[in-house]
This record gives sequence, structure tokens and C-alpha cells, in this order.
Amino acid sequence: MRRFAGGLLALLLFASSLAAEPVDEIRALIDRVAASDCRFYRNGTWHEAEAAAEHLARKLRIARWTGRSGTAEDFIEQAGTRSSMSGEVYRVQCPGTPSRVSSEWLMELLRAVRAAPDARG
Repeated sequence: MRRFAGGLLALLLFASSLAAEPVDEIRALIDRVAASDCRFYRNGTWHEAEAAAEHLARKLRIARWTGRSGTAEDFIEQAGTRSSMSGEVYRVQCPGTPSRVSSEWLMELLRAVRAAPDARG
């Protein structure tokens, strides 16, 4: 039994170390959302960037707590694309540009995060 528990602990530690990189990327992505000059449309209301980032951070905490965290792409698809309550698609509007679906913009931000020298934006 002790050997099984020790093996299980080692497996859990290994799995958590694998998950650290996507969480770092997601946090860097959320930081970029907060630092943007864009507005976000969610459930019938436009929100400033900081409020949108707080909402995404809350969704990340819930995903991690419920064991549903995955890659940054998974996070965008599951948390940054549409409301989990209404199913309504999120939109983003940056200065001087028309609004568009948030998933496209978030994927662009993710590419920028990955291109950053420290890989975390």
C-alpha cells in the first residue's frame, strides 16, 4: 500500500509539473488582456480590459479547481470564447477596429506570449 501511495504521489507531482507551463501561458495571456486598451462584450454588456481579465482569471481558478485545466488553446476554447451561463459568444473591440469574436483575438495574444523572449509575455 505504501508503495502504491508513493507511486501515486510521484505521478501527481509529475503531472502537476507538466501543467505548470500551460498555466503560466494562460496567466501571461490574461495579463495581456488586462494591459490592452480593448473592451469586451459579455452577456449583453461591454467591459473594460481589467474587468475582462478578472473574469478570465476567475474562470482559470474554477477550471483548475475542477481539474479541467489544459493547454492555453483549451482555455481559450472553453473559457474565452463564450459565456458558460448564456452560451453567448464573447466579443472584443480594440481602438480603431471593429468588434470581433474574442477567440481570434485571444489566439493572436497567445502567439505574442509565445514569441516573447521569456515565453510568458
